[in-house]
Amino acid sequence: VQLQASGGGLVQAGDSLRLSCVASGRTYGISHMGWFRQAPGKEREFVAGISVTGMTKYGDSVKGRFTISRNNAKYALTLQMNNLKPEDTAVYYCVAEPRYYSDLVPDLPGSYEAWGQGTQVTVSS
Repeated sequence: VQLQASGGGLVQAGDSLRLSCVASGRTYGISHMGWFRQAPGKEREFVAGISVTGMTKYGDSVKGRFTISRNNAKYALTLQMNNLKPEDTAVYYCVAEPRYYSDLVPDLPGSYEAWGQGTQVTVSS
């Protein structure tokens, strides 16, 4: 599975941004998908995840501001980010799990085999 993310950029605090991700290759077995992020000098952080059936899970720092959605027919994933804060600045990675089916939404990096190349989001104060 290959993942191509897009939509990052430079915005001001309070602005919105939408990240998109499209999967290609062996997509028929994709189970849960999601987003992680990593800021300079910090560990990789779970942002949001979604199961095949639409069950969602969010990291505490983005609850109420970010919304994840997916289009199973198009193997597409979207992250709508509202009320962005400077602390949201990071490289955002689209992730997917093609090895097994689960209706749970894990929040550990090891639960996702496929990772995209990352897209930079910078929020200025």
